[in-house]
Amino acid sequence: MLQSLNCPSDKSTPTRISVLKAPIDALTWEEALGRIRIWAREGSSRYVCICNSHSVVSAVQNPEFYEVVKGADMATPDGAPVAWLMRRFGAVRQERINGPDLMERYCSEAAMRGESIYLYGGSETTLALLQKKLTQRFPGLKIAGAYSPPYRELTPEEREVAINSINASGARTVWVSLGCPKQEAWMAAHRGYLNAVMIGVGAAFDYHAGTVRRAPLWMQRNGLEWLFRLLSEPRRLWKRYLVTNTLFIWFATRQLLKAR
Repeated sequence: MLQSLNCPSDKSTPTRISVLKAPIDALTWEEALGRIRIWAREGSSRYVCICNSHSVVSAVQNPEFYEVVKGADMATPDGAPVAWLMRRFGAVRQERINGPDLMERYCSEAAMRGESIYLYGGSETTLALLQKKLTQRFPGLKIAGAYSPPYRELTPEEREVAINSINASGARTVWVSLGCPKQEAWMAAHRGYLNAVMIGVGAAFDYHAGTVRRAPLWMQRNGLEWLFRLLSEPRRLWKRYLVTNTLFIWFATRQLLKAR
């Protein structure tokens, strides 16, 4: 039977700023990486949410998702609009701290420390490519395991096997690519069962595996990565970006006016 591990209640949380409704941490890249590094060294059961416009709008509309983000040990501002609104509310130098770059930077550090990571999510094809690309780019990186879960919910037996496998692997961080809000719900449900830090990174697996092209750097720096993705996959993403971005503007305007 599964038994919950000790999960520290002290999150050492820095200043949190309410973006629409979602509480997002105001922190630097080094602070974000440093906190994961410390938790990983301790073998602490934690989870990290990477929050873009879609995430914070979902937190407004979905009370259960709001509780997941609120309960995260760290919630970083992924989307440029999220970081912009945080700057308006006092975090004047807040940068985007996004999933693909966070994963890349941490893997670089982990390779130098000889620290093991685990990959959870994505297709088997993507995982195979991802492991190859990561070990080529970061020689010495230890990938303790990788698992492509079925699209359906795991049975209790399958869940127990997956948890035991991750814990037995010795991985200090688990990088999760299940898409929002599934990955956030999965991490929240597994805190206390995995003795590792879980980080939900969305499409980062596809980007680093090379199965999906990422926006050019100039678009990333100017907050236009969402537009590149929309133009790349309009049928699949039009509702998410056009509707969600419109809602974000509406809710953000209300928040700014209320603050005045």
